[in-house]
Amino acid sequence: MPKLSPRDIKSKIAGIKNTMRITNAMKVVSAAKLRKAQEAIFKARPYSDKLYELMAHLFAHIDTYSHPLFKRRELKTVDLVVITADRGLAGAFNTNLIKKVDSYIKSCPSQRINLHIVGKKANQYYSKRSYNIVSSYQDVFKKEINFDIVKELGAKLISRYKDEETDHIVLFNNEMITKATYAPKERRFLPITYEDVHIQEPKLDHNTIYNVEGNETDILDGIISIYMNYQLYRAMLESNAAEHFARMVAMDNATRNASDLIKKWTLIFNKARQESITAELIDIVTAAEAMD
Repeated sequence: MPKLSPRDIKSKIAGIKNTMRITNAMKVVSAAKLRKAQEAIFKARPYSDKLYELMAHLFAHIDTYSHPLFKRRELKTVDLVVITADRGLAGAFNTNLIKKVDSYIKSCPSQRINLHIVGKKANQYYSKRSYNIVSSYQDVFKKEINFDIVKELGAKLISRYKDEETDHIVLFNNEMITKATYAPKERRFLPITYEDVHIQEPKLDHNTIYNVEGNETDILDGIISIYMNYQLYRAMLESNAAEHFARMVAMDNATRNASDLIKKWTLIFNKARQESITAELIDIVTAAEAMD
């Protein structure tokens, strides 16, 4: 590697400073988007609590076991819902989730696998491989989560399970574990089980009485559709928050690394400049001695 001149080093430092300004700006933007995403999750909780409570009461008071979405079948076909980001620059956010999905696929060698993809990154990865992509949605997280897409995907998954086009549906998404950590998660989407609801709503008030008016099947279909759509919506909310957190951390690390590089190259610049000045002084002294 040729030795860089002080001018070249100065140009390199300027380039790193420009990069640092960009990464720092992206960190600030991601932090603001993270706060907004966390606020959306917080606002959805009261609705979530009531929905789980209602589902738990349905299990207690209505015969749900005859409903097609509660029936378990032999696993011949499995559908996977994979939620990733549309963008990169978020550390291992997309990579770790895809690794988890790939690990699950390897554990199902005798089952036919179908994919439902949310996010450009998963689509880019799986479209290059020999998997059957039933549906793919992109630009879901541009501003606010597009609930029309949530309803469309929810209706498609429910229809596929009812029509026995699939025997099991699993949902994969990244989720905030604490305020400072996130991880890829895997959960059963269909069939619905009592445990799915009971885990979320353990403190059920059995004194609450519901008056059911109309056809029980129609009521159950409507409530289950709302419940399943919310499962998808919540997974997207969690993924959105985790993505902004991951990008904020990645950009913070990049900014710190850029700062370290600036310090390193500044030392090299100072040393090169000293060497250049010393060389010039030696040339002047040598020339003066030659003239004597």
